[in-house]
Amino acid sequence: MAGRHVALLRGINAGRAKRVAMADLRALVEGLGYGDVRTLLNSGNVVFTTGVAPRTAAARIEKVLAAQLGVASRVTVFTAREIAAAVTENPLLDVADNPSRLLIVFLRDPGDRPRLAPLMKQKWNSDALALGPRVAYMWCANGILESRLAEAVAKVLGDAGTARNWSTLLKLHALTCDPR
Repeated sequence: MAGRHVALLRGINAGRAKRVAMADLRALVEGLGYGDVRTLLNSGNVVFTTGVAPRTAAARIEKVLAAQLGVASRVTVFTAREIAAAVTENPLLDVADNPSRLLIVFLRDPGDRPRLAPLMKQKWNSDALALGPRVAYMWCANGILESRLAEAVAKVLGDAGTARNWSTLLKLHALTCDPR
């Protein structure tokens, strides 16, 4: 049974490296046979319909992205249900007052979650960290660039995760509910 999915490409269009036009990305995903393809923003967010398992979809998108566009990027795919859970289960909404400073880190492999557990035991001043089944929620009170927490999470995960801010997650969630 086909369902809505979200592909998150890590590091796309962040600076001069890994430049990908969203029209090219849509065409690439459509070329894999996925339907109702839509991109969001210019940072590697693709919503599509497929009956293919998320891991398979991620591997296929990674492979064709490298082969056709010459861009190497880790791709993480979540189902619409997983995106909805990330929205509804966010435990930091009561402390976060700026959606651009509330980050959701999407874990490529849920097995990476325990690697973040030691960070939960540390004090992060006004920043906060919470863990979901396949995401980490980060509140960066003074901004991402000033956050020791964001730096620590990036160091622990490397390219095993990719982050989006709360506003972007809400937009992706809306797109999973409305294919057109």
